[in-house]
Amino acid sequence: MIIDTVKNAGKYYHVHPLFEKAFAYIQSTNLETVEMGKYEIEGDKLKAIFSNKKGMSATESVAKFECHNNHIDIQLCINGEETMGWKPREQCKTENGPYNPEKDVQLYAEAPDMYFKLTDGQFVIFFPEDVHAPMIGDTEIKKLVIKVKI
Repeated sequence: MIIDTVKNAGKYYHVHPLFEKAFAYIQSTNLETVEMGKYEIEGDKLKAIFSNKKGMSATESVAKFECHNNHIDIQLCINGEETMGWKPREQCKTENGPYNPEKDVQLYAEAPDMYFKLTDGQFVIFFPEDVHAPMIGDTEIKKLVIKVKI
């Protein structure tokens, strides 16, 4: 897991060959006026998902404590304050249903080891070994999730 601000994104271009293109997309998109929805950046290798909705309780989010096998998530808080839960996948023992290959999601019936907050312009990068519970908050959260195919 990596947590930082968009202005420091260049430090992470070397981590994955598509990160530079993903962050270039973020920096070239008007995040205040973009319409909510899904956008292809580079076919199925790089996709953007914009949303703006009310946060949920920690209990609701942890009920869908998730990770991915074939994608890295770059999750950017555009506006608001988003709390997220996290736990290393190697410490998650109890699956909450089978892996869904269509959605590339594995759920776990576990509790996060820690919580952290993102605010405007901050991002987190979740790798397949990062089980996460996003969208925890009391107010509207406008965010962008970029799915990076591994």
